[in-house]
Amino acid sequence: MAMDEALRAFLVESTENLAALEEDLVLLERSPRDADILARVFRAVHTVKGTCGFFGFNRMERLTHVAEDVLAQLRDGHIALSQVLTGTLFEMIDAVRHMLARIEQQGDEGEEEFPALIDAFHAVLEGRHVAMPVAEAPMPSDDPERHGVVADSAIRVDVGLLDKLMNVVGELVLTRNQILQYAGNQADPALTSASQRLNLITTELQEGVMKTRMQPISTVWSAFPRLVRDLEVHTGKKVRLEREGGETELDRSLLQAIKDPLTHLLRNAIDHGLETPAARQKAGKPETGLLLLRAFHESGYVIVDISDDGAGVDIDAVLDRALTRGLIRPEQAAGMSERDILQLLFLPGFSTAAQVTNLSGRGVGLDVVRNNVERVGGSVDIQTRRGEGTSFKVKIPLTLAIIPALVTTCHDERYAIPQVNLLEIVRLDASERRQRIEAVHESRVFRLRGKLLPLVDFREVLLLPQRSDESSVHILVLQADSRSFGLIVDTVRDTEEIVVKPLGRHFKNVPCFAGATIMGDGRVALILDAVAIAQRAHVLADTQQGSAWKQAQETVEAKNHDRHSLLLFRIGTQAQGAIPLSSVQRLEEFPATAIEYSCGAEVVQYRNIILPLLRVTRLLEGGHADVWKESLQVIVHASAEGLVGLVVDGIVDIVDTDATAFMSKRGNGIIKGSAVVQGRVTDLVDTDAIVRFAEQARRTQVAIAKVEGGNGE
Repeated sequence: MAMDEALRAFLVESTENLAALEEDLVLLERSPRDADILARVFRAVHTVKGTCGFFGFNRMERLTHVAEDVLAQLRDGHIALSQVLTGTLFEMIDAVRHMLARIEQQGDEGEEEFPALIDAFHAVLEGRHVAMPVAEAPMPSDDPERHGVVADSAIRVDVGLLDKLMNVVGELVLTRNQILQYAGNQADPALTSASQRLNLITTELQEGVMKTRMQPISTVWSAFPRLVRDLEVHTGKKVRLEREGGETELDRSLLQAIKDPLTHLLRNAIDHGLETPAARQKAGKPETGLLLLRAFHESGYVIVDISDDGAGVDIDAVLDRALTRGLIRPEQAAGMSERDILQLLFLPGFSTAAQVTNLSGRGVGLDVVRNNVERVGGSVDIQTRRGEGTSFKVKIPLTLAIIPALVTTCHDERYAIPQVNLLEIVRLDASERRQRIEAVHESRVFRLRGKLLPLVDFREVLLLPQRSDESSVHILVLQADSRSFGLIVDTVRDTEEIVVKPLGRHFKNVPCFAGATIMGDGRVALILDAVAIAQRAHVLADTQQGSAWKQAQETVEAKNHDRHSLLLFRIGTQAQGAIPLSSVQRLEEFPATAIEYSCGAEVVQYRNIILPLLRVTRLLEGGHADVWKESLQVIVHASAEGLVGLVVDGIVDIVDTDATAFMSKRGNGIIKGSAVVQGRVTDLVDTDAIVRFAEQARRTQVAIAKVEGGNGE
């Protein structure tokens, strides 16, 4: 049976409290006047009582409540500790432990009320004499119920010890990287084997230690209901707080770092976002506003979304306040988009509050939120719709300590790119670089599978000398702020797990770098910040500065309006065919032995479906006879009838071309025309026509078979 994390924590904590309580009771019996021991005993029983009441374990609550009353009288000096009372308290411990075991095993505390035990406590309170403790609860130390499985599987560790252990693991990772690099340059099989074993063990140790530091974000959210209630009273607004994804885990150091920013955003949503009940009624909304907290994983990050259904941000008011306070110049304001204006909210000292209150107007605003989040490698974004609400999206890395990264070089210096930002890598030799990278309006773009990708040359960002025209380059396709761009670097080395080291305070404001790491040879490599690079190069900005990229994209789109992405393949031994790349779902290779037959047609089992096969060479008019091959090259095409596999004689290439057909349809309408592609005459094949032609041929064969069968043949 799956157990809720909160319930698991209750069982572990209660078991620990009972163990400490037993030890302290023995000490208290020997030193009945020791106030410190008595205070510990009282706190332990009080904690168990409070938490079991929270979970609705009423029988356990009644038992511990009366025990707490007795201990309060003992603490205040109204009664004295006796052997009988101590025995009764031990009986209470056994009874609670019995109920905890039942909760763990069956999910409920059982039906036992322990009336004699409760009566014994009441007798102490009322001054009545009880001869001896009652033995209602199960007793000896070998009872499996005495110590629950959950309690035995958990241990409390000091946070400082975990932090120290994490630092040691980080140093171990650095040492592992150095040994792997050294072993890779040696021809010693024993050293290679030992280094690989070290790599495996270090990785497992690292993952285990990192898991011990992970905590659910609900531990931060637990204080928010009280905060919302207090803000409701203070502002006179009505708020319904909803939370989703509280089980999402983060490194505990990150949880502590984002607690204050999330609290500030929550206060901001209630103070600035949600309207008063009267204003909401006037706008046709429910009196009670909705405040939604959501947490979820996305691309190696944890996203925390704080949304409200309030009035939204008044864009004009934000712009007016920025102009009034001299934060921007009038000529800047003229070309600012809505997104740019919203970013003004994060400027130091910016506030739209009309007067100073306990909640707002002091100029300590969203800039503090952004700074605190960015300090741990995260980012904050805002989206709003007038009259409908506002959403703040906080993006946080899962952990700060050790991350996988791609090591690249630029001008003989090494840099590390976190893999969470990396989508893919494209290598261009000198000739491809000159042909496929297009410069428009002093901006460069690269066409990647039919889409334009803005490019940033990392050498230009670092103000380094330009590379020669004959050198090859690599384009790292990076994702930053939900958008993509290409970063041009010289070479790509390898992927490594790197230990993130923060930059010194003198370099905190240096753009483009998120930290540093020590490589296997002991040299330092800087860790690139994809978002900062994109912002510095203005490739993602919706501003006048970023308009060159937009204009470049539009120009190249117009220039390449008639270009097509084609998949080239062989037809027989000499002819070449092509189909639009957009009609290709996947390229597959099947062994010839995988071919089966259904209704006389060739099929293969493919991804839980039966995939019909159509041999393109056989279907084309005047096509060459099929040659037996051990494997089949298959183009998976999504037709109106479903998926179909087009069997070709070989895949040649994928090209972008502006070639147009100059011959009419032929080959039963399957060939739309021909064109010269890569210096060869190429037949432009109509994939849908192939499917239709094959279906007609199949129906004809079925009809003939029926006729022949009817004639007794």
